[in-house]
Amino acid sequence: MIRVLIADDHALMRAGLRGLLEQDRDVSVVGEASDGRDLLDLLRRTEADIVLLDIGMPGPGALEILRQMETSHPEVRALIVSMYPEDDVAVRAIEAGAAGYITKSQSPDELVLAVKRVYAGRKYVSDVLSERLAGALQSRARNGGTRRLSPREHQILTLLGNGKTPKEVAALLSVSPKTVSTHRSRLLQKLGLRTNADLVRYVIQNRLVP
Repeated sequence: MIRVLIADDHALMRAGLRGLLEQDRDVSVVGEASDGRDLLDLLRRTEADIVLLDIGMPGPGALEILRQMETSHPEVRALIVSMYPEDDVAVRAIEAGAAGYITKSQSPDELVLAVKRVYAGRKYVSDVLSERLAGALQSRARNGGTRRLSPREHQILTLLGNGKTPKEVAALLSVSPKTVSTHRSRLLQKLGLRTNADLVRYVIQNRLVP
């Protein structure tokens, strides 16, 4: 039996994923988490094989969770389930330790296939993602892309680029607006940008948001 934890901040999405997975007799959902802190706590007290991890959850970012899982729970494999495009975000997730990446636009059958493949110790990426990963990795080799950013900086960059205000970002991540402002200043410096509009343009041009 494949024991799965579902980590997503939307209750309807968690219910939908649970319903889809439990139609397969080889899969059992053993817990749900609504944010990063809940997931890390759940991992400490629940035996699981796979974590279905939404990359946009509040609390500790998915990339930070992946790194903590690699250190504290190396036996648990993570499959990213995301609405984000299959390029820069996917590359960062795989680099941080994810065993696979699937978008929410893919079919239920594909989700079950991905879970089983990851459980078997293999990586899961779609054909489309395989091509985009190759292109993205080549691009990163040339100019470094967003690899200069910390996981938290990358998370704040995507939220700001998706139209969130600093106050909204602070609320989503459970940090102070001052912290967001500090990260924003570092982002501008690292990326060679000057204004919020420049940040939004950068995010759109690099397809870091849907």
